[in-house]
Amino acid sequence: MEKVNIAEKLGLFQDTWKPRIVAELNGQQVKVVKLHGPFVWHQHEREDEMFLVVRGNLRLEFRESVVELRPGELLVVPRGVEHRPVAENEVEVLLFEPASTLNTGNVRNERTVGEPERI
Repeated sequence: MEKVNIAEKLGLFQDTWKPRIVAELNGQQVKVVKLHGPFVWHQHEREDEMFLVVRGNLRLEFRESVVELRPGELLVVPRGVEHRPVAENEVEVLLFEPASTLNTGNVRNERTVGEPERI
C-alpha cells in the first residue's frame, strides 16, 4: 500500500492534456492531469470516464448541453457520449477510468497519450 498525495503529484509537472497514473485498482486507473484550453471532441466506446476537479473550473461540453464543474465536483461521462472538456484557465483534474481508456477516445491526434506515465 502506498499513500498518494494528489497535490504533490500535480506539482511534479506543468504540461497540459497529458494524464499521469497515480494509482490502480481492479483494472481501473486513477490519473491526474492539468488542462488548459479546448480539447478534441471525442467519445469512449467501451469505458465510462470520471472527471473530479481538484483546482480551477472545468466545462464539459456535450452536443446538447454543457456542465460546469468547480473544485470538489465530479461528473461521470457514460460510454458512447461525445464530449469535449474545455478549461478557460488551467484546471487540475483527477480522472478515474478503466486502464484501457485512451485519453482521446475514438480520435487519434497529437494529444493522444498511448501509455500514460506513472508518477
